[in-house]
Amino acid sequence: MNIEQTNDEKKGLFKAIEDGKLAGEMTYVWAGSDKLIIDHTEVSPDFSGKGVGKKLVLEAVGYARAKHVKILPLCPFAKSVFDKNQDLQDVLF
Repeated sequence: MNIEQTNDEKKGLFKAIEDGKLAGEMTYVWAGSDKLIIDHTEVSPDFSGKGVGKKLVLEAVGYARAKHVKILPLCPFAKSVFDKNQDLQDVLF
């Protein structure tokens, strides 16, 4: 599975692609230059139960750590991933 990121100064998204198909995507908006707000995560029904959503969240965490930004997970799914994984707390706003 390949995860691609599209980012501009106001918003962005992470897309999970597998075998040329869109497996899922997670969108975010920027709140200033040092915080991103995850507002939506969606997984294609064909990929349900395969951990696609969590992979998208983990990709965002890696990005946040590399760029020294914080994450505010407003999306209920993303918030649940952070709640279940204490090792991700360092990037939370």
